Amino acid sequence: MLAARRLDGPPPANYKWVALSNTTLAVLLATLDGSITIIAMPDIFRGIHLNPLQSGNSFYLLWMVLGYLIVSSVLIVSLGRLGDMFGRVRIYNLGFVIYTVASLLLTVDWMTGTAGATYLVVLRLVQGVGGAFLLANSAAILTDAFPSNQRGMALGINNIVGVSGMFVGLVLGGLLAPINWRMVFLISVPVGLFGTVWAYRNLRELSRPQAGAKVDWPGNISFAVGLVLIMVSITYGIRPYDGHSMGWLSPRVLILAGAGVLFLIAFAIVETRSREPMFRLPLMRIRAFSAGTLSTFLSSISRGGLMFMLIIWLQGIWLPQHGVDFTQTPLRAGLLMLPLTIGMLISGPISGILSDRYGARPFATGGMIASALGFIALWLVPTNFSYPVFALVLFLLGASMGMFASPNRAAVMNSLPPEDRGAGGAMNQTFQNSAQVLSVGIFFSLMIAGLASTLPASLSSGLASHGVPLSVAHAAARIPPVSVLFSAFLGYNPVQTLVGTHVLATLSAHNHAILTGRSFFPHLIATPFRSGLHTAFSFAIVACLVAAVASALRGGVYHHDEQPSALPDEAATVRPDSSPPAVRA
Repeated sequence: MLAARRLDGPPPANYKWVALSNTTLAVLLATLDGSITIIAMPDIFRGIHLNPLQSGNSFYLLWMVLGYLIVSSVLIVSLGRLGDMFGRVRIYNLGFVIYTVASLLLTVDWMTGTAGATYLVVLRLVQGVGGAFLLANSAAILTDAFPSNQRGMALGINNIVGVSGMFVGLVLGGLLAPINWRMVFLISVPVGLFGTVWAYRNLRELSRPQAGAKVDWPGNISFAVGLVLIMVSITYGIRPYDGHSMGWLSPRVLILAGAGVLFLIAFAIVETRSREPMFRLPLMRIRAFSAGTLSTFLSSISRGGLMFMLIIWLQGIWLPQHGVDFTQTPLRAGLLMLPLTIGMLISGPISGILSDRYGARPFATGGMIASALGFIALWLVPTNFSYPVFALVLFLLGASMGMFASPNRAAVMNSLPPEDRGAGGAMNQTFQNSAQVLSVGIFFSLMIAGLASTLPASLSSGLASHGVPLSVAHAAARIPPVSVLFSAFLGYNPVQTLVGTHVLATLSAHNHAILTGRSFFPHLIATPFRSGLHTAFSFAIVACLVAAVASALRGGVYHHDEQPSALPDEAATVRPDSSPPAVRA
C-alpha cells in the first residue's frame, strides 16, 4: 500500500493549496467517470458489437452506468473509517493506483458481445473501488489542511468541481467516444498517473492514525450486503417484468429489497453494540452534521436523476426535432447542458467563500429554495423549447445547486471531531452517492409510469397512420416503455427495430422516409414524455423544499474543537468559534 510521504517539521506554507489542487483533481476524476460512459454508450455498444435495444442487454447498460456509483456508495464509509485508522493520505494514495490501473485495463477489452460487456462491467466496478478510496478521504484531507475560516472556500471548490464532474463527463464522453470508445477510459490513465505521483510526493498525514483500532467487520459486511441488495433491486425494478412496464412487484425485486432491508437492520443493531463501529452513529447527535447530511441526501435525490431526464429530453426529442441526426445527438446534448455546469462552477466557490464569513445556513437553505424554483421553471418550459430560455433555466438551476453544495459540505465537515473527519465525511458522501442511484430509480420509475399510460395508444396510432399494418402497429405498441427511454437515451431511432425492415420495405417511399426520419419518433413520444417529466420534476421540487427545511434547522454558530478528543455529547461537541471571522453552521 502506498504510504504517505512523512517529512519532519511543519508542512510548507503552500501545503493547503497542494492538498486542494490534488484532491480536487482526484474528485474530478472520480465523479467524471460516473457519467462519461453515459454519452459514450452507443459507441461502446457498437464497439463490442452488442445491440443495446435488445431487452436482455439493458442489464449491461444499467450496470455500466450505475455499477460505478453503487460500488462507491457501498465502500465509502468503510474506507473513510480505514483512513481514520491507518492514515487518510495512505488510503487516498492507494485509491489513485486502483483507479488508474482499472482505467488502463478497461481500454484493452478484446472481447465482443456479452463477454465484452461483462468484462467492462467488472472493470467498471473495480474502477468504482478506486474512486471510493479517493472520495472517502479527500474532504478529510482538506479539512485537516485548511483552517476553519477557509474551509468553506476549499471544500466549496472541491465539492463543486466534483458535482460538475458529472456534467463535464457528458461532454468528454461525447467528444472522445466517436473517435474511439476506448479513449473514454484511456483519458483517465495519464491524469491518474500524474495524480498518483503528485499525491505520494507531496501529501502528508496531518492527523494521527488511531493506533490499535480494529476494523468493524460485522458492520462493514452487513452494510455492504444490505446496500448492494437494495441498489441491485432498483436496477431490476425499472426493467419490465411479466407483461408489466416495471418489475417493482416481481419476486426477484421483492426478495432483493427485503433482504437488503434486513441486512441494514442487522447493521444498525451491530453498530449500536460495537466498541469501534464503522458507522459513527453518535455523530448524528451533532445537529449541524445530521441536518447537513439529510440535506445532502435530499439534494442528491433531486439532482441524481435530472441528468438522465435532460439527456433523454435533448437526445430523444429536442435535437432530432431541430434537424440533428441521431448519431450526433449525444455530443450535442452534452454541450447543450454546459450552462448547468457553468452555473455550478461560478456559484460554488463564491458561496463557499461567503459562507466562511456569513455562515452556511442562509446560502444552503436559499440554494435549495432556488433549486425548487429552478425545477418549477423546467416544469413550465415546453418540450420544444427556445434554447436561450432553456439555457438560462439550466444556468440558474446549476447556480442554485452550487450555492447549496459548497456551504453545506463545509458546515458538515466543520462540525466533526478531527479524529472522525474521515468516517463522518465518508458518511456524508455515502448518503450523496446512494441518493444518486436511488434518484435514478425514482426518476425512471415515474417517467415509465407516465409513458405507460399514454405511449401505447400514441405509438399504435402513429404507426398505423403511416401505412404500418394494424397487427404490426399493435405489436410494436406493446414495447416496454423503458426500451423507448433507452432508445432516446442512447440516441437511437427505434422504428426500424420496432417495425422490421421487411415491413418498412412494403411501405411507400413517403411513409418509409417519415418513419425512419428525424421527426417521427421525437414527435410521437413528446406528449407521453412530457407527462412523465412533469411527475418526475414534481418529486424533485418536493425533495428540494424538504432539504431547505432540514438545512434551516442545522443550528447556530458552531465549530468543533480543533484538538482531537473523544467524541463527547452534543453540547460539548460544538462550540462557538472565537476566532474571527465567525462561521455559522
